[in-house]
Amino acid sequence: MPVRFRLKLSAGSALAALMVGCVMTAPVMADTMEAALVRAYQNNPQLNAQRASVRATDENVPQALSGYRPRVAVTASAGTQYTDIQNNTTVGGQLSRMGLHGVNAPRSVGATVSQTLFNGGQTANRTRAAESQVSAAREGLRVLEQTVLLSAATIYMDYLRDAAIVEVQRSNVRVLEQTLKQTRDRFNVGEVTRTDVAQSEAQLAAGKTQLLTAESNLTTTRANFRRIIGSEPNALAPGSPVDRFLPPSLQGSVNVGLIENPNVTAAMYGIDVSFLQVKVNEGALFPTVTLQGSVQQSYENTMSLYRSFGASAVAQMTVPVYQGGAEYALIRQSKETLAQQRLNLEQVRDQTRASIAQAWGQLVASKAQVASAQSQVSASEIALNGVREEARVGQRTTLDVLNAQQALVNARVALVTAQHDRVVASYSVLNAIGRLSPNVMNLATTVYDPQVHYHQVRDSWGGVRTPDGR
Repeated sequence: MPVRFRLKLSAGSALAALMVGCVMTAPVMADTMEAALVRAYQNNPQLNAQRASVRATDENVPQALSGYRPRVAVTASAGTQYTDIQNNTTVGGQLSRMGLHGVNAPRSVGATVSQTLFNGGQTANRTRAAESQVSAAREGLRVLEQTVLLSAATIYMDYLRDAAIVEVQRSNVRVLEQTLKQTRDRFNVGEVTRTDVAQSEAQLAAGKTQLLTAESNLTTTRANFRRIIGSEPNALAPGSPVDRFLPPSLQGSVNVGLIENPNVTAAMYGIDVSFLQVKVNEGALFPTVTLQGSVQQSYENTMSLYRSFGASAVAQMTVPVYQGGAEYALIRQSKETLAQQRLNLEQVRDQTRASIAQAWGQLVASKAQVASAQSQVSASEIALNGVREEARVGQRTTLDVLNAQQALVNARVALVTAQHDRVVASYSVLNAIGRLSPNVMNLATTVYDPQVHYHQVRDSWGGVRTPDGR
């Protein structure tokens, strides 16, 4: 009886350390799943790098808008000039020669302003294409945000699972050590044979190997926890599924995913970019109209001219007739790219449907696996108790007891794994439909808003500093 009592307490505490409906004596300051997701969302370096990439993409819009703005250039020159001129002249029928030589310092300053009045709509289409690129980049950021949050939730549950498995295996080793001690005592009084002792020793050795393997897995998981979430795991509280954020059915999940999944919306913006690129390339066939004004003030351009001033305003129209056919090839190429993007959208939609169906199937299966594993644990506990009682009266062998003990350990490991899979599957469905975000889950964090930087730089006419002062 003391052996069975110790096994039940230790294994039960291991399962309680995991999740779902178990009693856990957690510290007041226990880390939670939500807190871990917040740290990953705020501090993950891959996610912060992607945010910087989106900010860099924002600059495509002011670059495109520059086509609407004038271009101003100021020129200045100064130098020294030596002149030696000999002229033939006729005075009173007589030929004479006159010379002019000396040094002067020519100087000039001028300014030129040019403004494009019409370029076939290329500037407008480039601006719209840049805005679509920004929108696509934001959707790419959403993809990575979801990936990071899913990885954080998974590694959180991985650590809980592996820590619980370590406790189960450690408890198993303690029970096997007690079993071996009892078997040796019975061998000394002649109740069992040497074979029973050897079987107990072998099972204990196998249990220690399983414990070492579980501890090794936990060490690896701890390192990955630090890499993804940014801190060491400490007194983790149980995790729970996020079913409350999911649609009630598979079809409802698919309908939501085809609208909200960021891979789908990013592909849609990719079509917009390709379509506008066709318009930009077609704009190269239209005339270009520019207006250019210039002023220039010069001093001592020649020895006989001290100062001069000039100003001009010129309108110019350039009509492309034939440029080797490159512009036509670009138009055809961009149309093929547009067709490719449209086909890519269909592919992404198909992949999204398949991902949602797969994740939903795993969620349904994991729910059934948890119930089955709980029944398996209960039945294995009853079976172990029965085998021990039968062994005590000689109806079962030591090997039967060891096998029943191992079956119970396997059942408890299966339950821990099923509970882990249950939580991770719910997060996977939320990721597949495109709703794994701080807003949907109401995480206690400031949500990164890419529009803030976009509006800071969109209408900027100059400056080399970024909005944050770099």
